[in-house]
Amino acid sequence: MYEFFQMGGYAFYVWTSYGLALIILLANLIIPLNRKRTLLRNLARKLKLRRQQHDHTDENP
Repeated sequence: MYEFFQMGGYAFYVWTSYGLALIILLANLIIPLNRKRTLLRNLARKLKLRRQQHDHTDENP
């Protein structure tokens, strides 16, 4: 088992590569989800404001 983790003397490079790949894959999942959440929140806020403005103009002809 020790030999597996040592990767023939290249453990630092191999495990660093795996770590960076994992970070990039996680970022590729997390960043779009955060952007989607932010976009939906902003769109909901704009829709709410637009509806309030529309309701306000209907009340005062």
